[in-house]
Amino acid sequence: MSLSRRDFLVGGTAAAVTLFAGRAPAGHVEKPGELKIGLITDIHYADADTRGSRHYRESISKMRDATAIFRREGIDLAVECGDLIDSPANTSREIELGFLKTINSEFKMAGVPTQYVLGNHCLAAMSKADFLSEVGQAQAHSSMDINGWHLVFLDACYRRDETPYDSGNYVWTDTEIPLAQRDWLEQDLADTDLPSLVFVHQRIDQPPSSLHSVSSGKAVRKIIMDSGKVAAVFQGHAHVNEVNVFGGVPYLTMAAMVEGKGVENSACSVLHC
Repeated sequence: MSLSRRDFLVGGTAAAVTLFAGRAPAGHVEKPGELKIGLITDIHYADADTRGSRHYRESISKMRDATAIFRREGIDLAVECGDLIDSPANTSREIELGFLKTINSEFKMAGVPTQYVLGNHCLAAMSKADFLSEVGQAQAHSSMDINGWHLVFLDACYRRDETPYDSGNYVWTDTEIPLAQRDWLEQDLADTDLPSLVFVHQRIDQPPSSLHSVSSGKAVRKIIMDSGKVAAVFQGHAHVNEVNVFGGVPYLTMAAMVEGKGVENSACSVLHC
């Protein structure tokens, strides 16, 4: 099911998405509590001129608008689903670290814990270690429990040969979640009794022929479906609002913040579980 930008952005720049715990895993299950998550993706901030529909510098004002919404809504966690920055011509590690410092200081104004999913544009001139160190996050893929929900964050910034993206050593259409991480995901979901949410940048709901697809997307979807615990998957990368359902699990791709001029063309969501 495809959604227009306005379908998602009901009543302004923020979408309200509500989830309820669905299929219960076997055994004892803790009753999930209320959880509000602020969601953004594909911010692409850079001190660079507009190119096409991408207004790079305006991501500052759009981020301020989003964090104001998040504070008003009383979220518990803010999640950024990839491509927090972009890369102008003649970029460098130092230039992109500067962009990252600038936009992340605005993201932190949400006033709650923040979580980052790596996107391909985040690694055009820096390493994963550079990015994670700057934002203060220990790992690129991880999981956490909050308010009776289990949240899983995946890292698809690998080439098909499972080489990690590092300082531009990749083509953006060549993306993978390596076997070791898929094994980790399967075990991580097996170990929890909580309803779960999965966050990833590149899309795992598309066929391998899609430019935005993770090569092992079908295998990842099988792990998610077989667990019986995942309420929804959230993705970015394609810059559009779209929902696909596999095995009863909705895969929600979110619109990009960078697209369009002015905060009225921004995109952010409040996920209410």
